[in-house]
Amino acid sequence: MDNELKPMDAEQLRERAHKMVDFIADYYKNIEDFPVLSQVEPGYLRNLLPESAPHNPESLQSVLDDVQKKIFPGVTHWQSPNYFAYYPSNSSIAGFLGEMLSAAFNVIGFSWVTSPAATELEMIVLDWLAKLLKLPDDFLSSGKGGGVIQGTASEAVLVVLLAARDRALRRFGKDYLKKLVVYASDQTHSALQKACQIGGIHPENCRWLKADISTNYALSPNVLSEELSRDTARGLIPFFLCATVGTTSSTAVDPLPELGSIAKRHEMWFHVDAAYAGSACVCPEYRQYIDGVEEADSFNMNLHKWFLTNFDCSVLWVKDRHALIRSLSTNPEYLKNKASEAELVVDYKDWQIPLGRRFRSLKVWLVLRLYGTENLQKYIRNHIRLAERFEALVREDPRFEIVTPRIFSLVCFRLLPSRKNEDGGNRLNQSLLDAVNASGNIFISHTVLSGKYILRFAVGAPLTEEKHINSAWKLLQDAASTLLAI
Repeated sequence: MDNELKPMDAEQLRERAHKMVDFIADYYKNIEDFPVLSQVEPGYLRNLLPESAPHNPESLQSVLDDVQKKIFPGVTHWQSPNYFAYYPSNSSIAGFLGEMLSAAFNVIGFSWVTSPAATELEMIVLDWLAKLLKLPDDFLSSGKGGGVIQGTASEAVLVVLLAARDRALRRFGKDYLKKLVVYASDQTHSALQKACQIGGIHPENCRWLKADISTNYALSPNVLSEELSRDTARGLIPFFLCATVGTTSSTAVDPLPELGSIAKRHEMWFHVDAAYAGSACVCPEYRQYIDGVEEADSFNMNLHKWFLTNFDCSVLWVKDRHALIRSLSTNPEYLKNKASEAELVVDYKDWQIPLGRRFRSLKVWLVLRLYGTENLQKYIRNHIRLAERFEALVREDPRFEIVTPRIFSLVCFRLLPSRKNEDGGNRLNQSLLDAVNASGNIFISHTVLSGKYILRFAVGAPLTEEKHINSAWKLLQDAASTLLAI
């Protein structure tokens, strides 16, 4: 058939891609018409789609019609200006264009020879970013270290944990795995726990050190030192310390200079996870929150959270790339080539878990070039200003309280219970969250701090404006009034 879609034809691509871009642009134009949080029940889609794939081709229009009628209801709209849950996942025009280029080339850039531009552009743009963050020169590709794009922060912490584990086992002997100990705050992302499980670290050797309101939920150097003293006295081997700049629950910032000094004394690998808050540190006034990073062995941030770079794009820098390579490298005959054998190039397959990798540096390159440093800084600052606005509104209503100091663009707050409340207001705040999310008008998430159910309001969607902040607060106030009247 003349109209049958070919695997790849330039004119068919032009026609269909234009149609798809129009569809996506209309989606963004009307995104506020959809409930932010999907309101469907589990299993809803099974009843709407056929039991088997079609035998004959269908038109793109019929597919797009089904997307509108059947897929949209099951989408939680992360790009909605009324999305305030978890942390943001940014899209942008530059990010989209970079994804389109990456899809167009569709290279699998595991080694330099498979597409030299994919490797070299990644090295260059990550050096740009390192300089923008004022990271130590040790993290630049011109030295022994360098940067690499991982899929997520979970992958980043896994690869450095494996490198740290193997470094320790080379030093002490392979039979010492059962003695290796990991240290982190109990506010650290659960990705570290999963990395420990994958890396064979014994569960009883994972120290999730308690952090509380006395340090604004940051890891206390004294608590860490006391735990280290107990462990070394028992013959255990401290080998990995993870600090966080902007914890998931409350954006707590661990004290990097003090923790780095402790890690150095105990010859531990020191990893800094700045998945969310690292983006803010491109602004000079927020760079102070990664002071002490010069003591770190590795540093990670997610460009796909708050840096206008479409998912997935998590950036990891290390001071010693050979530590990664020694743990993750494989060199089968079918991948050997002159450039790699001569050690003239970087092969990123040896810096990550999978072999294959996408040309993700294209979207970083486009974001940096099409927006520029100044506009990216303005973008971050605007979200922080909007979070300040929401924080001020909460403080004006005596029925609510701010739970932890706001540092970046996350506000942690709660509705105060009556004195007779038996559970400290936990059910009350859960009911408030359920009520506003069920409305479809906004989406927020929660955490638990010191046994208290806390509401999280994270500003960071690209389309969010002050009017969305004001509307969200009005919705929360009205829902609170209804609950308190019961």
